[in-house]
Formats: sequence, structure tokens, C-alpha cells
Amino acid sequence: MLDRLDQALARVSMALAVCGCVIVAGQFFLIIVDVTIRTTGVTPPGFTLATVEYGLLYFAMFSAPYLVRQRGHVTIEAIVAHLPRRVSRALARIVYLVCSTVSFLFAWFSLQLLMEALASMEVDLRGIDIPLWLKYLPLAPCFALVGLEFLRYLLGRASYYSYDLGEVKDGV
Repeated sequence: MLDRLDQALARVSMALAVCGCVIVAGQFFLIIVDVTIRTTGVTPPGFTLATVEYGLLYFAMFSAPYLVRQRGHVTIEAIVAHLPRRVSRALARIVYLVCSTVSFLFAWFSLQLLMEALASMEVDLRGIDIPLWLKYLPLAPCFALVGLEFLRYLLGRASYYSYDLGEVKDGV
């Protein structure tokens, strides 16, 4: 049962990461088009800046669960490597618990913000009018997924701190 849940979580994290990559490619294209149009002296479309700003938010949120699963976030491995095994395991469990709890709290508060924005139907005034709820849309589910990924480390056998320490250079 847990294996199926883990596989489903892995598929969702990967699908979101792929969507994040597509968003970055789209932003790259929009920026090139915008700069090219500006260079020719023509006024560029007004939606480019707002679209890229929202795209950065979506990219960051969509890639976060995948980065936790792949242990792609920054950690201080050199400190963990020098601690006794018992201490490092206990510290890792505390970190997993704190990260999972904070992620679920962020998901909860983000959901509240999304519900308020949906109820108010406010508009984010930029180069184009964007419904404010679009700003909050990716936050709750992605923070919840990040929380589940850290919970997976807390309850499972895998460790977030199991890198090959051969990467550490010059005794740093």
C-alpha cells in the first residue's frame, strides 16, 4: 500500500517537474521575443512581464517536490558527516519533522489565501489583468507535496543525507 502511494507521489512530483521545465522554456521564448521586439523599436506585448513573473512562481513551486525527492536542495553535508551516526540520525529526524510540519502549515495558509482570493475575485493589475487566485493556486498543493516528501523520509528508511561525500573538496 505504501509502495503504491510512494510511486504515485513520485509520478506526481515528476509530472510537476516536467511542467516546470515547460514553463521555463516558455519564459525563455517570451523573453527572447520581447527583447527582439524592443530592439526593433516596436512596443512589445504587455503580458510578457506578468507572465514571466507568474511563471517563476509556478516553476519554483512545481519543481520543489521533485527536488526534495531527489535530494536536490542545499544541505550542509559536511557537518552531518562529522557527527556520530546516532546524533546525525536523530538530527535528521528532527529536520524531517520540522520541514514536513512547516510545509503542511504553508499549504494550509496558502489554501486559506486561495479561498479568500476566490471569494473576493480580486484582480492583480499588471500589464494585463490576472485573477489574484492564480497567484495562490500552485502553493497549497505543492507545499503539501513537499510535506509528504519530507514525511516519506521521516517514516521511511531512506535518508536525505546519504550523499557520496567524495564531492566535498579540499577538506571543506
